[in-house]
Amino acid sequence: MSAVDVIEQVTDAARLIAFGLRPRLMPSRDLCYTELVKRFAEDAVFRSFVESVAEGLGITVLDVSARTGIVLGPVADSAFEQKLDDYARRAILGDRHQERVLHGLAHIAIAALAFPRPDDLAADTYIGRVSAEQVGSVVREACKMLSAKAVAAEEAGDPLVEAPELEQVWRAYLRRPETALTKDGRPAPSTTQGVITKALRFLVDQGFLAKVNDDDGGTYRTTPRYQVQVRELAAERAFTELLALNVITVTDPGGSLRTVPAAPAEVTGV
Repeated sequence: MSAVDVIEQVTDAARLIAFGLRPRLMPSRDLCYTELVKRFAEDAVFRSFVESVAEGLGITVLDVSARTGIVLGPVADSAFEQKLDDYARRAILGDRHQERVLHGLAHIAIAALAFPRPDDLAADTYIGRVSAEQVGSVVREACKMLSAKAVAAEEAGDPLVEAPELEQVWRAYLRRPETALTKDGRPAPSTTQGVITKALRFLVDQGFLAKVNDDDGGTYRTTPRYQVQVRELAAERAFTELLALNVITVTDPGGSLRTVPAAPAEVTGV
């Protein structure tokens, strides 16, 4: 391969990665993008150039297909990494650790509602639906269940010493008011509704969700790109713990979800 050929390969590889940095753009809307995605699938040499350029930029190639486009994920300390500290700090000025955890919990709940079963993540045709009210209900119910679990353990003389990640945040979430409006009518960022609204809007901006309507505080459907991202998230301990609380279920194979009503005993004393 000549030097000119190498330069062309690197240039095209960088061009494909650049398309991936525009998350709301799909190959179906750009002929050049479509051709580069096809080339990635069929040309092993070009594929190695794309992966090498991405590695040099501190990016991991998670998936490339006509359905998803090129889906990228930053490695630790990459210039492209979206740190939860920065994300939360832009929302509210307060306890940094607490805000980071609350915003992280909202994102985990959205992912868990969108794809509650392993089969949902494995099926490329699956489309999840999630609403702001669902997320708020699920997170608050999960926190109540965690609170009851902690109280029961203390009363039994066996306090939770090595508490899972979610059990470390229920107090902060339950203390936070659910709703309040700013002077211009927007959800106040200091409320749990504000935290959830910010998470949903961020996911839309990243091409992971698409808004369907304004029902239930805003209803959204998942995109193939989000499915790829959640497959990575599913390995996280907190995601598994939230699903294990059994406050999420599927009502039909089309992706319509609801929360499971809590029994009175689960919320007593909260």
